[in-house]
Amino acid sequence: MKDLKQVTLYTDGACSGNPGAGGWGAVLIFGEHRLEISGGEAETTNNRMELTAVIKGLECLKYPCRVDIYSDSAYVVNAFLENWVEGWERSQWKKADKKPVLNSDLWKQLIALTKMHEVTFHKVKGHADNELNNRCDELARNAIDKIKVSLDK
Repeated sequence: MKDLKQVTLYTDGACSGNPGAGGWGAVLIFGEHRLEISGGEAETTNNRMELTAVIKGLECLKYPCRVDIYSDSAYVVNAFLENWVEGWERSQWKKADKKPVLNSDLWKQLIALTKMHEVTFHKVKGHADNELNNRCDELARNAIDKIKVSLDK
């Protein structure tokens, strides 16, 4: 894939209780353009929100791109950098202990999206001095607050 547009995608997921109300946030950067998106669910897990953030970010792309994905989730990043996803696909979504892979519905969505683009995953330190990671965390936590308010009504 040559002549692809370069996109930077920062993502984060959060949960209030695990499981509990959860939120996700993503910041996409393309040239001078910046898009912030977020959302959440009333009953979910932190890992599901981490995956959803990446999925929702990639779904914003209208054509194949070269995408650098930055996440503080070792769960998400290591699944690709250490080829866990390839092993899960080969073993029909069973882990080494023969138990089902958790969140396989989201993993399958994410794998399909990564095949549409030239994707590189990068692990960043969470809750540190990374401005864009912190912004994603803020977006995710704001989404949780909105969900909690709607649940209280």
